[in-house]
Amino acid sequence: MSVAFYTDHHVPGAVVRGLRRRGVDALTVQEDGHDSAPDPDVLDRAGALGRVLVTCDKDFLAEATARQAAGRWFVGVLKAVQNDMSHRPGRYIDDLELIAVLDDPADYENRVPHLPL
Repeated sequence: MSVAFYTDHHVPGAVVRGLRRRGVDALTVQEDGHDSAPDPDVLDRAGALGRVLVTCDKDFLAEATARQAAGRWFVGVLKAVQNDMSHRPGRYIDDLELIAVLDDPADYENRVPHLPL
């Protein structure tokens, strides 16, 4: 099973477009109408959609850590460095494509791996 992504508004459009050109399933919070939703709601929405959240926002790290400490399930968060993602989108597109093709969504449940790999 491939990994589908849910990207927050911090992820550059170039990354989303690059993923889609490679056939990777990526949905943005803007397209889903949740771009102004609070972080906990965005993370819940990603889980409801069965999509791993991709973000550059350090606040998601705090939300995920709180859920881990409380034993609350979440879909998984792939955390990237914002300035690096903006300046070197190809590196992130490559890594996310590998994750999408080779991994299973369950591999990311309750985890916060950092990008780039």
